[in-house]
Amino acid sequence: MHIDTITPDDLAWQAQALCAQTGADFFFPEPGSSVREAKRICALCEMRPACLEYALRNDERFGVWGGLSEKERLELRRTRH
Repeated sequence: MHIDTITPDDLAWQAQALCAQTGADFFFPEPGSSVREAKRICALCEMRPACLEYALRNDERFGVWGGLSEKERLELRRTRH
């Protein structure tokens, strides 16, 4: 049996991400709330590609990751396969 584990190196990008300096409220808004501000912050972040890859690899179902909403990530997963 093979179990994937996340090593500290895999998560090093998180310390440099702009979201770490902001607040979770932008990235995990109440249902129906706008994610525009989160996407604006993501667009400025150099860690965006690593963040998106992490979200896709770990099947993150909630929030904005790598500049994409839950629905956008689902659509990206569908088109990748």
